[in-house]
Amino acid sequence: MNLRQIKAPIQEELKIFHEVFKTTMRSKVGLIDTIARYIVRQKGKKIRPILVLLSGKLCGGPTPGTYRAAALVEILHSATLIHDDVVDGADTRRGLASINAIWKNKIAVLMGDYLLSRGLLLSLEKNDFYFLKILSDAVRRMSEGEILQIEKSRRLDINEETYLKIISDKTASLLATCCELGAASATDDKIHWERMKAFGENVGMAFQIRDDLLDYMGRQKITGKPTGLDAKDKKLTLPLIHSFSSAPRRDRREILQIIKDKSGRDGSARILEFVKTYGGIDYAIEKAEHYSKLAREQLRDFPDSPSKDSLLRFVDFVTERSN
Repeated sequence: MNLRQIKAPIQEELKIFHEVFKTTMRSKVGLIDTIARYIVRQKGKKIRPILVLLSGKLCGGPTPGTYRAAALVEILHSATLIHDDVVDGADTRRGLASINAIWKNKIAVLMGDYLLSRGLLLSLEKNDFYFLKILSDAVRRMSEGEILQIEKSRRLDINEETYLKIISDKTASLLATCCELGAASATDDKIHWERMKAFGENVGMAFQIRDDLLDYMGRQKITGKPTGLDAKDKKLTLPLIHSFSSAPRRDRREILQIIKDKSGRDGSARILEFVKTYGGIDYAIEKAEHYSKLAREQLRDFPDSPSKDSLLRFVDFVTERSN
């Protein structure tokens, strides 16, 4: 399963979205416009606007509001990535030098702020107040999830319930918003809005659990990222959390010492062995499939269409992805 197949029903709509996105980012300030063009050239997967457009088309669209909603979520996503790169000190983004690497942190932060303001204005200019309301709530949840993860990482006391709340807020909230925005842009039927929001929430949960699984499965072959890196960064994800709940105290203490170790020694092989031994990988795979099933169920009552097929394929793409 690949994104090319998933995007097939909205090829023309994606072209229109891209033009709306470019136009919205423009500025009369030369440096802002230069950076905006640089952002547009970056080749991300565009998963979020794809979900907006497919959801809108499933519910009777697209409408002009669908394209504005798709641009709005991509602008917000771009802003958060720029700010994340500053916080993380990242030098690259999508194979290109990051904004902060080229123009330094102050410009990068201000550019992220500019994009957030453009998103707000895009909604206000067209009276898309509902769009602004649900997107603002997503931003709140994303911020709270990120801060909660930092707090728990410092204490190393995260349990499964807290982990699920973190990924719901950090990742699933924005995918839920994308799907709800798409539906809201195309129909007044609030049952459709709720179903698409639930679809996005559940597929977002599966997406993040799968992403966390890749830290322990095969990602190294594709990206060169070593296994266990999240654990060494003190980000305790579901495979490790479940293994902690199953392992004897002696083994738990050993792994916690590896995670806390500041000597630079690589303990990723031992962490991987621990997670495999105590069923963390299998448990996380089952949990991802659970959320995938819930996502599919939300689409059951929609009539068959190419858009519905693509959204179902997207669920498969999430659960099968290897990078």
